[in-house]
Amino acid sequence: MNIEWRLFFDEISRWQDAGRTAEFWWRDDDAARPDLALARLTELAQRTSTPLALAVIPMQSGKEIFENLGSLVSILQHGTDHANRAGAGEKKTEFSAAEATAAALARLADARRVLEALAGKRFLPVLAPPWNRLPQHLAVPLAAAGFRGLSRYGARTSAEATPGLRQVNTHVDLIAWHAGRGFVGEELALTAAAKHLAAKRMAEADPDEATGWLSHHAVHDEAAWSFLERLFESTRSLPAVAWRRPAELFHIS
Repeated sequence: MNIEWRLFFDEISRWQDAGRTAEFWWRDDDAARPDLALARLTELAQRTSTPLALAVIPMQSGKEIFENLGSLVSILQHGTDHANRAGAGEKKTEFSAAEATAAALARLADARRVLEALAGKRFLPVLAPPWNRLPQHLAVPLAAAGFRGLSRYGARTSAEATPGLRQVNTHVDLIAWHAGRGFVGEELALTAAAKHLAAKRMAEADPDEATGWLSHHAVHDEAAWSFLERLFESTRSLPAVAWRRPAELFHIS
């Protein structure tokens, strides 16, 4: 076992020594069409008994993507069409600060109806915005529009993004987007996870937010697949680790 894995497991041991449980959850983004990578993803979830939150792009998907997903897959709403509407000076985003709130909400409502009809009982009214970006003025009315949750990236500062909107983020991105778009590497991934766990343990981050692992099946290389499998297999039987279902984290029955 290399040093990165040892430090990761050492942090989990500290949780066990304190009589606490390190909670993890898994979100995968950019799902749209059935393909070999998606099949591999859902097979991995089923084989390792790991709950998966699959963020689906509503306006790029059809009913065929929801076939044969297995019992452990829940569906989140990944924006509407994943089109970049960033204005001058903005980072990539589907929801530009210049877009009228009413127009953005209408797009989200239309996309939600499409996704809910296709996904059925798997669908959770949780928005995972593309590129993890959503202006605050658009987050405010989401609860009134029927959304129950919001998932972005980074340690949350509050359990609710806005009143009535449960917030559960991801904290470990497996893809090196600015360095070849391959696996970010064991050192960076495990260090990020251990850092978030330690921050929660020492009350420097919300101790009740599960540590989220973010994958993107469409761009996984073999190193990313191998890492996920090792992560799931090596943690699922540990008494101080629990992999949580998305519905549980977002308080959706």
